Amino acid sequence: MAGFRIQKFSKTRIATIDVCAIGLKKHHVASMIEIDVTDSRKKIKKYKNETGKISFNAWLIKAISLTIKNHEQVAAYLKGKQKLVIFNDINVSMAVEKELNGQKVPVPLVIEKANERSLESITAQISEAKSENMAVGDMVLQRRSGRMERMYNLLPGFIRRTFWRYLLKHPFYAYRKMGNIAVTSIGMVGNVNGWFIPVSVHPVCFGINGIAKKPLEVDGAVEVREMLNLTVLLDHDVVDGAYMARFLNELSGNIRNGIGL
Repeated sequence: MAGFRIQKFSKTRIATIDVCAIGLKKHHVASMIEIDVTDSRKKIKKYKNETGKISFNAWLIKAISLTIKNHEQVAAYLKGKQKLVIFNDINVSMAVEKELNGQKVPVPLVIEKANERSLESITAQISEAKSENMAVGDMVLQRRSGRMERMYNLLPGFIRRTFWRYLLKHPFYAYRKMGNIAVTSIGMVGNVNGWFIPVSVHPVCFGINGIAKKPLEVDGAVEVREMLNLTVLLDHDVVDGAYMARFLNELSGNIRNGIGL
């Protein structure tokens, strides 16, 4: 008989499976874009030397949030068949990797009012979340669990997924739980040059992939530039194609030019 071993799921994994099951049913349009971040990364390095400690991901979250503030419909929740709920603040849901009971697991984090926060503040919140001591039982859904939420893993799958469907039909509850934007940076782990397409229940989701050096024509000359691979999921039930294109065009320009630095 072949040798094998059985490894138990972490509790956070059950919620991930449910989110993927519901997210695959959303009408997201996936855009895979390349953005030249050479000058932006130089500005970040200068910012660190002159002002304070910031991370590339924290700045990217800020850049995304500032751009969405000019295109708020992108992050709107659908209410019924004919209404959108557009929130004034940009609350970003992301995951930080932590080691719990010897396993590396993604733990959700919500950065509130990211469009108004300083780069240092966003960087510090991400760093603190990574270093915070936490037991597996502390986290079930999108935050530290209460008594009712700790029952989540005991429920049958169809009831758990009914919870997510209920959540998405009630925008104010969904926003309070998980914000209105999702950002995942698993594509920056390792050294793979390409794109991954995430699954999300949010109106808009950003998959941050790796940065690769590529030759690019700049002012008539060929230079080696640093190119960010970025995947953007946009809900076609919320915005049409022309609106998506205008948003992506402005986002690309803001990231390329180092908005907020």
